[in-house]
Amino acid sequence: MHETICLILVDDHPFVRDGVRMRLEATDDIRVVGEAGGVDEAMQLAAELGEAHAPHIVLTDISMRGASGIELASLFQQHFPDIAVLVLSMHNNLEYVKRAIESGARGYVLKDAPAQELVNAIRAVHGGHTFFSPELQHYLEGFPAPSGVNSPLTPKESATLAWLACGYSNKQIARELGMSVRTVETHRLNLRRKLRITGQAELVKYAIDHMLPLKKLRSSHEEA
Repeated sequence: MHETICLILVDDHPFVRDGVRMRLEATDDIRVVGEAGGVDEAMQLAAELGEAHAPHIVLTDISMRGASGIELASLFQQHFPDIAVLVLSMHNNLEYVKRAIESGARGYVLKDAPAQELVNAIRAVHGGHTFFSPELQHYLEGFPAPSGVNSPLTPKESATLAWLACGYSNKQIARELGMSVRTVETHRLNLRRKLRITGQAELVKYAIDHMLPLKKLRSSHEEA
């Protein structure tokens, strides 16, 4: 039996909340314990929920009337540090992603992503990881290698590592990056060599731990 993940849903459009709630509650392990139309209401709701329904995650839009989801992430980090913030947004650009991360968000999912991707994101964040939609991986290309890496990663190796962190197979990565499966396999081999990792499972774990947080976002990439 999986632990039930309790979640607060924050969006100023009731129609959007209804659709997201229906999809999430079709799972066995995710339960929406409260909804809010804005940041103030979400803060009050988090404070009022009893121990039995204490939320693990708040899922929030960015663009809302009044305070934004980025402000919500900052407030929750200050007042409810045990509640992880996951952003669900239509905005696919570096500035929003960077600001969300700096404000304490643990993940960023695009609204046009498949429903299963959102479910995967919630489970990943609840498990102590971070999660970002694969379409955001191009912000990682060309970044310096993660700490502890002696040989710099190439842009394609960085991109491959980012897609691995999102759970993509070699075939899926090849399709997204416009290369052959054999080339992806070569990138994975080079990654294991450069990172001094022996197994495939260890490589995926490293990708999740080091690539998805996007800790190496740089202002020079704001034009990406």
